Amino acid sequence: MEAKKTKESRIVSTDQVLSCDLNNYNTLFGGVLMKKLDNVATLSARRHSRVKECVTASTDSIDFLCPIHQTDSVCIESFVTYTGKTSMEIFCKVIAEDMMTGERRMAATAFLTFVALNENKQPVEVPGIIPETEEEKFLYNTGKERAEMRRLRRQKSKELAEYITVRKPWDK
Repeated sequence: MEAKKTKESRIVSTDQVLSCDLNNYNTLFGGVLMKKLDNVATLSARRHSRVKECVTASTDSIDFLCPIHQTDSVCIESFVTYTGKTSMEIFCKVIAEDMMTGERRMAATAFLTFVALNENKQPVEVPGIIPETEEEKFLYNTGKERAEMRRLRRQKSKELAEYITVRKPWDK
């Protein structure tokens, strides 16, 4: 399978912030941003793998760096930064832009992992990536370490799940 340039998976999506998207602090709800991140990252994963369906396997972190206000636009850029056999790590950066002044600021960053599926909902192999810019190369070169941390975290989550009950609280 031939590797693809990182830029081939890049998605840029810009939205305005609506009043219905705000929390009681008059800033963008974190959950609204999380949904936007998942949507944009899904498109990067599908663009890279060229399959009908990609599923979110994990969200490593969403680091909220500064609030996003109603007077801002919110621009999300996503692209594949690292791949395994069937998985793709997607990096998302969120840029808030004050629509009155034009000031742009990094509002959040996130790493999500997706798995490409075939028509039978089975994982399929995905192409590798070829990073070109300094940003892409840095993220690619640090991707193996993040993948290992993700693997360990998943293992710990499975261990934890063995001790957590699924019984209803009122069923003792």
